[in-house]
Amino acid sequence: MSYFPMFIELKERRCLVVGGGDIALHKVKVLIDFGAHVTVVSPDILLEIKQMELVSYREGKFHPRDLDGQQLVVAATDDEEENHRIAQACKAAHLPVNAVDQIEDCNFIFPSYLKKGEVVAAFSSGGQSPLVTQYLKAQMVPLLTDLLAKLAERLGDLRKSVQTSCPQEARKAVYQEILSLGLEKGSVPSDEEIGRVIEKFIPRNPQT
Repeated sequence: MSYFPMFIELKERRCLVVGGGDIALHKVKVLIDFGAHVTVVSPDILLEIKQMELVSYREGKFHPRDLDGQQLVVAATDDEEENHRIAQACKAAHLPVNAVDQIEDCNFIFPSYLKKGEVVAAFSSGGQSPLVTQYLKAQMVPLLTDLLAKLAERLGDLRKSVQTSCPQEARKAVYQEILSLGLEKGSVPSDEEIGRVIEKFIPRNPQT
């Protein structure tokens, strides 16, 4: 089954990870990479997890009340029946849940991804073949560079001024020329260079 590729913001959102081992650690790192505030619940929790910023924890077994206030849940215990029970509780509470390696208990999956700044590329095979997603990720590594992330940030900063000064039908061409210029020179264009590009697309009043 293919999954709809929806991106959601997790910054400062509360996420629960049930499990305290190596798999849980990996999921916690991914969630933190996107700014989530993570709670870990497990009878045994790795010291590395306990010492991580933005992570709180409770040593003990999962209880449905652990779902209170959470917006996303990962079931990462080493017990399939427990993961299934957690997933059922999440679905009853209408919470997105990922049960590690139990695709039938998931209503979302973790894609393989690359992240540079605010630019994210994600890959999924519908849970069928991690090897395929790893291959796609490897192919994208040379393209998703720090420069591309900086160019994306600069283009985002320009949106208001471009919308104010350029007609709608010209805006894509403005962004495309600035992006191409940056990629060609290998750095973010200067304010003067950007100004010259925008100037080309500003409508002129006809001479009377």
